Amino acid sequence: MKKKIWIGIGVVLALALLAWAFMPQPLDVEIAGVSQGRFERAVQEDGKTRLRERYVVSTPLTGRITRLHLKQGDAVAANAAVATLWPVDPTLLDERARAEQTARIGAMQASAARARANRERALAALEQARIERKRSEALASQGFVSPNQNETGRLNVRLREKELESARQEEDAAHHELEQSRIALRQYAGSQPGAQQKPFEIKAPVAGKVLKLLQQSEGMVLAGTPLLELGDPAQLEIVADILTEDAAQITPGTAVQLTNWGGAEVLEGRVRLIEPGAFTKVSALGVEEQRVNVVIDLTSPAERWRSLGDGFKVDVRILVQVVDNAVKVPVSALFPLGPRWGLFVLEQGRASRREVDVAARNGVEAWVPNGLASGAQVVVYPDTQLRDGERVKARPRR
Repeated sequence: MKKKIWIGIGVVLALALLAWAFMPQPLDVEIAGVSQGRFERAVQEDGKTRLRERYVVSTPLTGRITRLHLKQGDAVAANAAVATLWPVDPTLLDERARAEQTARIGAMQASAARARANRERALAALEQARIERKRSEALASQGFVSPNQNETGRLNVRLREKELESARQEEDAAHHELEQSRIALRQYAGSQPGAQQKPFEIKAPVAGKVLKLLQQSEGMVLAGTPLLELGDPAQLEIVADILTEDAAQITPGTAVQLTNWGGAEVLEGRVRLIEPGAFTKVSALGVEEQRVNVVIDLTSPAERWRSLGDGFKVDVRILVQVVDNAVKVPVSALFPLGPRWGLFVLEQGRASRREVDVAARNGVEAWVPNGLASGAQVVVYPDTQLRDGERVKARPRR
């Protein structure tokens, strides 16, 4: 009798072991947490710095230029002499050259008039922007205008002020060039054969630093020969060429982060202009792309980016969408599920499939506006064999 009992117990244990051996084992999955915080969607591209305004100083007439003693980086004051030019012998000057110089003065007069008109137009645009800003502030105080629209009005006033400053500098430069040509013509007209020639000083139209020396050695030069480039390194801007489909999401005033420029901290900026004309660019893979230049103003204090210069490389990150207190999941947890998105949530050792709406996503995270709570655990890189309600063995995400 006892023998039969022990045989029965052995059969039961064998059946139990056999059932356990064929029982489905929990699937090993990798999990990550659902977080809540700031969600950012950005357009990232390479950019480079450039001066907002640069001026090329050239010779107003043909002559012999003395050696330039300026070096790159030297500071130059406005109206300071940067080079000395000895004119050619006036006895060899024919009527055609004299007529050409007179015509050149006429062209410079037209250029000065155009610069004056541009300044007056910029001044009118600034006055209009200030009126619109006052009207917007009054409406905002009464609740009729959103704060974003009011901020746009203030940014517009700043833009018009910069345009007016640029127009004034262009007008000053045009007047300087006109005066130089007039002086040259008076020297031609007043010189007599055999008389001692007087040197002609070429002066800087604006204050700035020497960016590039185009003619340093002494020698004969023709009228219009460029000598050097001037600019103010403190007036920097960033230009980045962006894919047109990404640029369509960007508006003036959009916040920008600048990294990998040589410093440890992240610089801040704002989009000032999206150029209206696009161009074709061939990528490294040989694909033709339509791109457009986006111009960015630096808003960080100048002390933080003082080491930046003209033509420096920076990484541009344009924040096209920012959401605070957003519920976020890793994009690796999502998979297509009809018109919506699906993911697996870890609940009591089992994978529970859920359908969710994804409002926006970047390369790392996705913003899920509803259906998930912060702190929940989701399966990342879910296996194609994983089914709803299946037991899983979770391991933290590496």
